[in-house]
Amino acid sequence: MDELLTAVSTTKPRLVETLDKQSNPSQSTEHARTDDINSPEQALAALRDQPNAETLRRILRYLRGTVSSSTGFNIRVPGSLAAQIINTLLNDTLPNYWDAWPETSSRGNDRILFLECLRSVGGIGATVARLKSLTQELQRQQQQQVTKPHGTEQLLRITFEALTHLLQESLVQDLWQDINDFISAPTQRQLLWREFVSLTATGKIISVTAQAIDSLKSAEIITVNPWYASGTRYAEWLGCAIALFASKGYPEGTDPLNFSQSAAILLGKSFTIGYTDHVIWGFLARVSIQDTEKVSNFLRVLQRLRAHEQRLFLLALLRVLSEKVLIGASVQAQDLKSTSKAIAGSVALVQAIINSSEPLKESLVSWLTNSASGSASVSFATRRVAVAALQSDEDRICKVLERSMEQFGDELFIRHTPMLQQEALTQILLMSCGYIHRTQPMLLFTLARSSVHMKGTSNRLATSSQRARSLGMIAATSISSLIDKPENRLNFGSLDTESEEAQWYGELTKVHDPAGDIKDFEQPVIGQGVQRSAAVRPVDVFQKRAQQSREKHQERVAAASSSRIIEIMDDTDQEDELVPYAKPDSDPEDDSEDPTQVTRNKATAPVYIRDLLAGLRDGEDYDRHQLALSNAASLIRRKTNFGKEVKDNIEELASIIVGLNDQFDLENFQEMRQQALIAVVLADPVHMGPYLASCFYAGDYSSSQRVAILTAIGLGAREMAGFKDDLDGQNTVSAPGQNFPSKMLPEKLHKIYSAESSPVDAITNKLKHSMISPLALDAADKVTGPNALKVRTFSSRMQVEKNRKIITNQLAKVVGRSFFFPLTGGWWSHAKALGAENTYYSPLILPVFLKTLAILLHSSGTSTLSLPQMTSELWDLLLSVRTTALSESAILEGVLFALLMLLEVNEDQQRLVQEHGRELLETQEWTKMVFDRTSGGSEEEERIRTLAAGVLVRCSEVVEKHQRLLMGDMMDF
Repeated sequence: MDELLTAVSTTKPRLVETLDKQSNPSQSTEHARTDDINSPEQALAALRDQPNAETLRRILRYLRGTVSSSTGFNIRVPGSLAAQIINTLLNDTLPNYWDAWPETSSRGNDRILFLECLRSVGGIGATVARLKSLTQELQRQQQQQVTKPHGTEQLLRITFEALTHLLQESLVQDLWQDINDFISAPTQRQLLWREFVSLTATGKIISVTAQAIDSLKSAEIITVNPWYASGTRYAEWLGCAIALFASKGYPEGTDPLNFSQSAAILLGKSFTIGYTDHVIWGFLARVSIQDTEKVSNFLRVLQRLRAHEQRLFLLALLRVLSEKVLIGASVQAQDLKSTSKAIAGSVALVQAIINSSEPLKESLVSWLTNSASGSASVSFATRRVAVAALQSDEDRICKVLERSMEQFGDELFIRHTPMLQQEALTQILLMSCGYIHRTQPMLLFTLARSSVHMKGTSNRLATSSQRARSLGMIAATSISSLIDKPENRLNFGSLDTESEEAQWYGELTKVHDPAGDIKDFEQPVIGQGVQRSAAVRPVDVFQKRAQQSREKHQERVAAASSSRIIEIMDDTDQEDELVPYAKPDSDPEDDSEDPTQVTRNKATAPVYIRDLLAGLRDGEDYDRHQLALSNAASLIRRKTNFGKEVKDNIEELASIIVGLNDQFDLENFQEMRQQALIAVVLADPVHMGPYLASCFYAGDYSSSQRVAILTAIGLGAREMAGFKDDLDGQNTVSAPGQNFPSKMLPEKLHKIYSAESSPVDAITNKLKHSMISPLALDAADKVTGPNALKVRTFSSRMQVEKNRKIITNQLAKVVGRSFFFPLTGGWWSHAKALGAENTYYSPLILPVFLKTLAILLHSSGTSTLSLPQMTSELWDLLLSVRTTALSESAILEGVLFALLMLLEVNEDQQRLVQEHGRELLETQEWTKMVFDRTSGGSEEEERIRTLAAGVLVRCSEVVEKHQRLLMGDMMDF
C-alpha cells in the first residue's frame, strides 16, 4: 500500500512537467524548427508558421546560401519546392515584414536577403503574377462597391516597391549568368531564357503595372506611380540593361555563340514593345564605346539579329542621332566645310554597324533614296552622317546617286511629294554628287549628261510649283559647277540661283566628312529618364507642394482680410470742400498680425529670360511660377528685338512652355501658356515653325499640348500677316464677375462641360462667315431680278479701297518652308505611316490640324509664291482623310472648311483646272454626297450642310466656267 502511495506521489510532478510542456507547444516546435534549418522543406514549413523576425532572418540566410549551390536545392533554379517558397514569401512574408524592414538600419540586410531570394526568373514572374492577382481583386472590390479597399491598395504598393528594387540594370546580366551556372541542360537553359525574354521584353510588366495604376485611379486611392508603368522609361531601362549585358561579353567557359544569340533574342524582342527609339536611346547611353573589345561584343550581337530587326535597329539609331546626339549640329554654310567631333564619331559608329552586315548597307541606301522611309523627318546632320557612312563603299554611294537623281526628276514625285521630302532628297543628291566627284569624276560626268538628269531638269522647270522649279535650278547649277568649265556652266539668270539658300545648297557638293574614331561618339545622356533603383514615388509630389503653397497663400489673404478694422465715421461735421487723401493700397501678404504668416521673400516678375526659365520650371513656389507664366508673353515680346537673349534660349523656352502642366490650378492657365507660345513663334518664325512641327509629331506630348502647338502656329501666322484678331470673348476661361447664365456648374465642372470655343474655332467661324455671306447675298441678288434693272454705286467701294491701309504680309515670305510644309510633310512621314488608328486621327487633333492649315493658307494671301505647292499638298491631304471624316462630324467640318478656304484663296481658276482637274471633280462629287446624306436636323449638321453648300457653289463656278478645259478642249471662250 505504501509503495502504491509512493508511486502516485512520484508521478505527480511528472504530470505537471508534461502539462507545462504541452501548455506551450508552439514554442517548443519553434525551437525545434529554427535551431537547425537544413532543408528547403523545413524552410517552407517555418515560413508558413508565421515566424518572428529572428526566425525569418535565419530562413532567409539559409535560402540565400542555396544560391551558390549547383547540385542541391537552389532557390533560383525552377522547381516545385522553389515555386512554393517564392509564393509564400510574396503572399505572407512580404505584406507582414516589408514596412518593418527599414532600409537604413541594421536590419536593412533582411530586406536585401529577401530580394536576393526573389532575384530569379521565377521570382520576377511570381511578383508580376502577384500584381495581376491583386489588380483583379481590386477590380472585383470596385464592382462590388467595397467602400474601403485600402488593404489591397497597401499590398499593391508593397509589391510595386519590391519589383522596383528587383529591376536593376544588372538584372539581365545576373540572370543569364545564373542560368548558365546552375542549369546544365542546354534545352532547359534555352527555355528558361525565352521565358525571361517573354516576361521582360514583350510589355507584360508595363501592361500589368499600368492596369494596376488605372484601377487605383478609378478607386481614387492612388498613392504610387512606379517608373516602369511608363512605356518610354521602361524601354530606356531595358535598353540600358541589354547594353550592359551585351558589351560586357561572355564569361570564360561559356559559349560565345550562345551568349551573342541570347543577347540578340532579347534585343530583337524588345523592339516589339512599341518604343524602339527609347530602347536604342538607353542602349547607346550605356554601351561601352570607349573599349574596343566591348564594341566588338556589341557588333557581334547585332550580327545575330534577324534581317528586319537589324533594319529596325538602324532606323531607330538614325532617329536617336537626330533627336539626342546631333541636335545641336550647325547647318551654317561656313560649317559645312569642317567636320565636327560629334559628326565624325557618329559616322564612325554608323559605318561600324553597317559594315558588319550587307543587308544593313542596303537598308541605309533604301532609307536615303526612298521618300517614304523617313529620311525627311530627321535633321540635316543625320542625313549628312548617313551619306558619309557609305563613302567607303563606292558601289552603294553610286547607287544612292543614281536612285536619288532618278527620283528627283520624276514627274509624279515633283507633283505629289511634300516639299519637305523634296528638299531632303535634294540635299542627299548634292552630297552624294560631291563624294562621287572626288572618287569617280567621270561617272558623275556620265550621269550628268544622261537622259535621266536632262529629263528630270526639264520636268523641274516645267512644273507650276515655284519651289520645285527653284530646287531643280539649284541642283542643275550645282552639278554643272562640278563637271563643266566656268564658261560652260549652267546659268538660268534667276534670282533663285543667286540667293543665300542657293549658295548653301551649292556648298553641299563640297561636304566631306571622314569617319573619325568611334571613341569620339558623344553618347546621349539618360539623366532622369530612367530611375533604376529609386523607390516608388508618391504620386504628384509637386502637386502636393503646390496645394500646400496655395493653401498658405489663401490663409494669408483670408487673415489679412479678417484683421482689418473698419471705422465708421460720422461725416456730418466734415466739410464738403476738403477731399481726404486716398488710403494706401493694403498689402494682403503683410496685413496679418501673425508673424509666421508674413512673407518677406516675395516673388517678383522675371526681367531676364534665364529668370523666366527658372520660374517656369519651379514646381514648388506658387507665386514665382504664376508670375513667370503671366509675364512670359510680354517679356518674350519685349526681349525679341533686344539682344540675343531670346534667340539663344528659344528652343528651351518652347520646350518648357509646350510641356507645362497646370499643376497649380492657375486661373487662365491655357490662355497664358497660349500667349507665351505665340510670342515664341513670333520671336523667330523661321526656326520655331519647323521646331514646333517636329514637337507636334515626334514629341511625347498630350492631346491638349499638341492642340496648343497648332493654335500657336495658326495665331502667330495671322499676326505675322497683319491680322488683328479680337478674341477676348473667346477665352477658354470665363471672365470674373460674369453674370450670365445665372446658374452655373462648379468652376472645375464648368471648365469641362462648357461649350466655349477655342481661338482656332473662333477664327474659323469668322472666316467661314466671311466666305459664306457673299455666296448667300449673291444667290439672293439673282432672285430679285435681272441685273439690267438694278443700279449700283461703285464710288463707296473705290473710296474704301483708296483709304485702305496697306499692310505688309511678312508671313508670305516664310509660310511655306517654316510652317506649312513641315506640317504637311510630317503628316505623310509620321501620321499616315502609323495608320488611321493613331492619335493624329483623333477628333480632338485632326480638326484643329486641318483648320490650322486652312488658316495658314488664308493668312499667306492669294499672291504667295508657294501657293501652288501649298494647294497641291493640302488638297492631297484632304482627299486622303475624307473616308475618316465621314465617321466623325468634327473631322468632316474641318475637311469642308479647308476645302472651302482652298477654293477661296486660289483666285486663278484656270490654273486650278489645269493642274488639279481630277481633284476638283472628286471634291465636287464627294461634297455632293456629303450634302445629300446630311439631313440638317441639329445645329452641327446645319454647319456641315452650310460648308458643303459653300464648297459645291465654288466647285460649280469653276467647273461651269472652265468646262471645256476640263473636257480636254483648249479652245478659248
